[in-house]
Parts: sequence; C-alpha cells; structure tokens
Amino acid sequence: MQRFEGPLQDLWSMDRDSPIHRLTWDWWWWLVMLEPEKVKGGKQLMVLWSSKDTRNIDVNFQPWESEGRANVGKQGSVLSGMVASWWWDGEKMWEPIRLQSCRMAVIDGTKELWKNCDNSAAGAIIPLLKDDLSMGLDSKSEKFWLNLKSSEQSGGPSFKIEMTPWHQAVSTLRTAGSEYGGGLGYEINRLHGAKAKALVNGIESEGTAYLQRVRVQAPAVPWYWGMLHFSDGSYLDWFLPHVSLSMTRKSDRPWPMRHIGHISVSQGGIWHDRKRERSETFNRCSVTLIPSKNTEGDEGHSPQAPLPIFEVALENGRTSIKLRAKAKARAHFRFDQPTRAGMISHLTYNEYPLELEKIIIEDEKGRRTLSQWEWVMGNGEHSWGLLH
Repeated sequence: MQRFEGPLQDLWSMDRDSPIHRLTWDWWWWLVMLEPEKVKGGKQLMVLWSSKDTRNIDVNFQPWESEGRANVGKQGSVLSGMVASWWWDGEKMWEPIRLQSCRMAVIDGTKELWKNCDNSAAGAIIPLLKDDLSMGLDSKSEKFWLNLKSSEQSGGPSFKIEMTPWHQAVSTLRTAGSEYGGGLGYEINRLHGAKAKALVNGIESEGTAYLQRVRVQAPAVPWYWGMLHFSDGSYLDWFLPHVSLSMTRKSDRPWPMRHIGHISVSQGGIWHDRKRERSETFNRCSVTLIPSKNTEGDEGHSPQAPLPIFEVALENGRTSIKLRAKAKARAHFRFDQPTRAGMISHLTYNEYPLELEKIIIEDEKGRRTLSQWEWVMGNGEHSWGLLH
C-alpha cells in the first residue's frame, strides 16, 4: 500500500452542521507508539489540536477564552483553540509537555496556500505560533507528518514524525457517526493504523500511530475506550459510553466509589484480523476497571494512586475476545466549563499507556493467545463527569 485511502478530505473540512453553543467540540488526535521491542506497550506520544464552541473553559486549571467561532474562507479555516500533548518515555509520564492556547489554520490541498497541489485529501493543521506544532498529509497522500516542540517549562523533548501506510484495513480512513435529533450527534474519522518513524530529540525511533478527527455536538458523557496494535498488523478497539454516578463527579482524583456500576449507552468494537484476513465488528462489549499494583509516579497528579487494569470482553456470535491490560502510567485533562445559571460542568479525561497481560481470541478456526505476537502496544481511556 503506497498511499492512504478513504475520504481523507473529511479530515480538513469545516463544512459541517451549525455549531451548538457549549456543546460543539472539534478535535484532531494523534497517538504515536514507539520502540515496542524495548518497552512493553511502547513509549507513547499524544498530541491534540482542539477547539470548543464556548466562551471560556478551564483546562487543567489553565483558562482558555474563545476568540470567536471558526472563520471559514476560500483559503481555509482559522480556529480558536488549544494544542495539548503528553509523553510517556517508558519510565516517566511527562504531562503536559505542551498546553497552549492559540489560533490554528486548517487548510486542504486545493487552496492557493498549498503550492503545486490540487489534491483535496492533502491538508494540514497549523497552529499560528513561533514553534512548529503542525501536522498534515502530503500532496500525494503518501505521508503524514507531525512536528512538536515541548514547552521550556516541561523540559520534554522535541519530535519530528512521519507516518506511512501499514496495510489497507488499518490505513484506510473510516467514518462513523450518529444523529440524535435537534442537531445533536457526533461524527468521527479514524485512521486505525500507520507505520511511524520518529526523531525524538534527534534520535531515531520506529513504531506505529493512530489518528482520529472528531466533531461532537452533544453533552460529553463518561466512556471507556481503548485500542491495541499487534506486531502482525492486526488492530483491536472497544468503546463503551455509559451513564453512572460518576457523571456527578467534580474532582480529577482517581478511584471514587461512584465508579462502581454503569449502564451502557452503546457498545462496540472493531477487530482487523491480519491472520484471518478479515475485519469484524462487535455489538456486545463489557469493560471492568480494577486497581492494580502499579501506581502513579511522583511526577503524577495523584502520586501513589493505583493505576487501573482493564478487563475487556467482546462478542459477536462468531468471535469472542477477552483481554486483560494494565496501565503503565496516567495522563489526564480536567475540563471545567461555565454553563447555565452560573453552574460549572466538569469532565476528567484519563489516558493510559497499556501493557497487555493476557488475551484469548476464539473463533471458528481455533484459539489464539498472547504468545502469537511479538509485541502489542495500546492505550486505554476512562472519563467521568458531564460536560455540557
């Protein structure tokens, strides 16, 4: 596979439903996982480019104020937003290495600013800052790039990363969404996998990457989500948005009693099975989090707090998957947004580099376990609160 495929132009389009105040949220999210042969679960870099239709919101107690809605013009779009990033080096969680308000330009390859290109699949997000914090897809749809420089305050490294196609199942952009009525709903574009080559402070490194572009036009309810890349090119994910007492939480500290029990809003998962040469979806999914012996490091927000173990089960009538993955570290973002009647709505969004401890995959052709793969890298998410 030489080029990325799918509706790549959707990554850069801002021609979508009318925004809803306090609810509309656009973001682009790269997860890059490196050196699985050296670090179980891989070293991991997350970079987020985000814009929200609200007058102001606090992110990890850092105020962000909007400069107005997106300006969509003939030469592209300009957004008021924020760039956020963390880095897990296999031993220490650097969180955040960048958390900066800025204006961002979103352009596709048909614009005059993009020289010698008429490919609408090409595009870029360019924060209008002194440092290069951009990401984009080249004019031939052959390579994504991602550039990031850590803030001086964080002391983290700099990154220059190129992503190239892996194989068709994972390197074809896929779109999904749902409408709830009244303009509410969501749309998500996902690139399930790519190969990655990185320079981390000038030192070469290799691994894999995952991309998603999301527009949400609804209150953000709690969710469990996770994904895994396997050494043979297989890919697995799960998603379980839910309602529970954790929606009432206003703290970002982990492990409150209100996490016990939940009612799923929906259940789902995807399995791109490289060995069977097929892709499967799941509509039955369960996720349980239990405390592990691993704890947050001294550099974390809650030092010595237990990190979770994800126990996940997926079933579709032909294939069943059961896995156990432990968090190696925790990164989190705390959102506090003013809402009606002077109230503050809250969301804590946690991201965990994962080490897969156990997996059992059973289908009509047999049973597979963790020993089938040289390495597995992945990430899990858990959120609470209700942002509205």
